Amino acid sequence: MNFPYLAALALFSVGLYCILVKRDLFKIIYGICLMGYSINLLLISLGYVWGGTVPIISGSSTAVPVDPLLQAMVITAIVIEFAAVALMVSVAIRLFEQYRSTDVKKIRRLRG
Repeated sequence: MNFPYLAALALFSVGLYCILVKRDLFKIIYGICLMGYSINLLLISLGYVWGGTVPIISGSSTAVPVDPLLQAMVITAIVIEFAAVALMVSVAIRLFEQYRSTDVKKIRRLRG
């Protein structure tokens, strides 16, 4: 029952590791994506109700509905995350074209 929470924690930890330890721009972007996916998984897991019904079609008043607000938030977060990742990848490609490297330390050293 706690598996989605542990999976979200594991994904977040791997993403945080990629951001803090890796020096390649694309690996850092991959870590940011993993952290976003883990948060989406956590939100979907929080909104799920075991034995719950669809909130719009509830035949009986005793059935507990699933929370649709978190599902709507996750769909919005997916769209926003897609736009942010597209922007990060385009900036990383432009940096690679200019400096011929995706190593963060080399790019920082080339500032003038």
